[in-house]
Amino acid sequence: MPKRIMQGTVVSDKNDKTVVVKIERRFTHPVMKKTVRQTKRYKAHDENNTAKVGDFVFIQESAPISKDKKWVVIENQTQAATAE
Repeated sequence: MPKRIMQGTVVSDKNDKTVVVKIERRFTHPVMKKTVRQTKRYKAHDENNTAKVGDFVFIQESAPISKDKKWVVIENQTQAATAE
């Protein structure tokens, strides 16, 4: 089974080698037929501490690294690069 890859925004980088990534998911509500936005926060391993708050990152599922960390940052696109 392939590993899941998600894209999101870094909301916290205060922990060593860990970033908190906010993932937003949009779907149509089954009864109300309205588009609903749902967010979830994942802790991801960032080996070199390269990701900063506001950066757009891709995270990939991995074997558990700690109690809460089960994701790894695979690609980091800085906020300045995406703004241009």
